[in-house]
Amino acid sequence: QVRLVESGGGLVQAGDSLRLSCAASGRTFTTAGMGWFRQAPGKEREFVAAITWRGPNTYYKDSVKGRFTIAGDKNTVYLQMNSLSPEDTALYYCAATTLSYPHGNYYQTALKYDYWGQGTQVTVSS
Repeated sequence: QVRLVESGGGLVQAGDSLRLSCAASGRTFTTAGMGWFRQAPGKEREFVAAITWRGPNTYYKDSVKGRFTIAGDKNTVYLQMNSLSPEDTALYYCAATTLSYPHGNYYQTALKYDYWGQGTQVTVSS
């Protein structure tokens, strides 16, 4: 089992920055990568960013490229978020996958992740 705990969320204004952290514990050596997803009220959970340990390789949702950066290792993963907008308001989840996939598209799918955190709220006011 892998336990994930997110932190770093909060209420900020448009244009501000936040850094989310995801602390992993347990059998972290079994993970192949980690990702960040988010879910806004009334919307489906969506992919934000992912990082794989082999490479390492990183993947981003198009709308966050150039603004968000994912980094870290098997114990802690960060999501640096700059130039935040109200559209980024959501509950942000950290997730871990134990399988390696041949293409980055796999890491953008929530079903490919085995472990999830409880989420941290990010609210961006205009």
